[in-house]
Amino acid sequence: MQLPLPIRSLADDEVFDLVVIGAGGAGMSAAVYGAAEGARVLLIESTDKLGGTTAFSAGTTWIPGTHLAPGVNPDDNLDNAARFLDAAVGDLSDRSLRGAFLANGAAAVARIEAVSHLKYRARPVHPDYLSELPGSTVCGRALEPLPFDGRQLGPLFDLVRPPIPEFTVLAGMMVDRDDIGHLLQWNRKLASLSYSTRIILRHLLDRVAHPRGTRLLMGNALIGRLLLSLKELQVAVMTRTQVTALGQGPSGVDSVSFEQDGQCRTVRTRGGVILATGGFNRHPTLRAQRLPGVDDTWCPGAPGHTGRLHDLVAPLGAHYGTTGQSDCFWAPVSLRKRVDGSTAAFPHFVFDRAKPHMLTVDSSGQRFLNESTSYHLFGQAMQRAHQQRPAIPAYLITDANGLQKYGLGQVRPGGMGLASALEDGYVTRGHSLPDLAKKLGLPADALVATVQRYNSHASTGTDPDFNRGSTTYQRANGDINWPGPNPSLGTVDAAPFYAVKLYPGDIGAATGLAADAQARVLDSQGQPIGGLYACGNDMHSVMGGVYPGPGITIGPGLVFAYLAARHAAARAHTAPQPA
Repeated sequence: MQLPLPIRSLADDEVFDLVVIGAGGAGMSAAVYGAAEGARVLLIESTDKLGGTTAFSAGTTWIPGTHLAPGVNPDDNLDNAARFLDAAVGDLSDRSLRGAFLANGAAAVARIEAVSHLKYRARPVHPDYLSELPGSTVCGRALEPLPFDGRQLGPLFDLVRPPIPEFTVLAGMMVDRDDIGHLLQWNRKLASLSYSTRIILRHLLDRVAHPRGTRLLMGNALIGRLLLSLKELQVAVMTRTQVTALGQGPSGVDSVSFEQDGQCRTVRTRGGVILATGGFNRHPTLRAQRLPGVDDTWCPGAPGHTGRLHDLVAPLGAHYGTTGQSDCFWAPVSLRKRVDGSTAAFPHFVFDRAKPHMLTVDSSGQRFLNESTSYHLFGQAMQRAHQQRPAIPAYLITDANGLQKYGLGQVRPGGMGLASALEDGYVTRGHSLPDLAKKLGLPADALVATVQRYNSHASTGTDPDFNRGSTTYQRANGDINWPGPNPSLGTVDAAPFYAVKLYPGDIGAATGLAADAQARVLDSQGQPIGGLYACGNDMHSVMGGVYPGPGITIGPGLVFAYLAARHAAARAHTAPQPA
């Protein structure tokens, strides 16, 4: 089968067992699950690339109780996970949906590993973000996809959405946490020199035949593995295709109309339609309503999550869930114009803000949050603080030591890229703290006093103002080789000083379509709409807008893709041939 499929290859009223709309991690997984059940599957993607925001991400998949967990944490169990989610989420989401997620997680992982090329491993240390809560763990729930050789895809390699360019090195080489450790130690350890030489030579050879490296890691590895599986399972995949209508028959949604390159088709579906388009984030009306004041250039997500399909299913009775702490998940981002004129929204996940020699201040020159907390809580704290005094943008500040050891945003450790970042204004440098304050427009006396107070706390290893580095997760975000008493606290006192501006970036929708434990979309009466399913960020978050651990969007996305595809495939096998 040709991939991607041109629209001319399809006849009007052609019949599929299942149509999946949206080819991010959840949608591609749903298509794999459906095809593995014997269903004839059509996967429709609106953009020219596959992978959605999952391709940009670390690919971490938070699912407790899998067969991989005992290898790193034999003492964990689903009761502990349920206790943890009850403490973290409580009544912010439907407990029965959380129960379905936990009860089916192990089966979902085992099934996709059995029927596809997707393979996971559990890292020995990957703490739950809210590690202070009962039932939390340091490892075992966060799974990561194994690296993947993109050369196995042949010409399909170009379909995989590339990672955010600023997260790569050497013009397109992906690196993960293991690579970074070796690359920073290449001139100190023989093993690191050998490791670094090997991956760099591989990348240089890749660039002879490819526009970027083919050694795929993290989210790109997940997507590459799923794409190879879709090919082998004979799933029909269409890109650059806009869905224009969903049709209903006596048993529910039974047709999908779409357009590609000016041509239109309508296909029939026996089992139904799974929505996996990524959420509402780039829907102009919904964004203005739900994220007032949050500029769309702050969003580091992929371009496909326009919410257009939500408009199409609303007349069918679909509606958004009403519970949740936040409509979106958040991360602090710094902004920079690229050479092509686009804006890079660079997420500050863990590599700088929680490390020693770093602190964050608002427009008054004062700290206002715990810099080592999760990126979601960091983004929320920025918005809360901004209601009192301007904290958007906030200013992430470091000194010469911090820049050398950890980098700052797009500036790499050792200062790689600093000259251009200073030239275009992405980074501001001050020869003293008052000089930095003047250039940033901050009150110098306040900034100096803030840094002095922070330094006094850093020397003791305690932060009475914001309790920075007080939990297992927060300390894991620090520097494990730090010689001081707290791996997240180190003085900011070595001139020159540097700063980047931070904004709260929405990294994914938490508010989505109300659905049941089979991922069936519900109407206003709480009844399933026949033949209509949602997963990923199109489905209302079972985490209730809380971010309790790494991969809490991708994990539920996988599990409810499994449940939706299995239900739809069974429906297709018992349905009469569409008229």
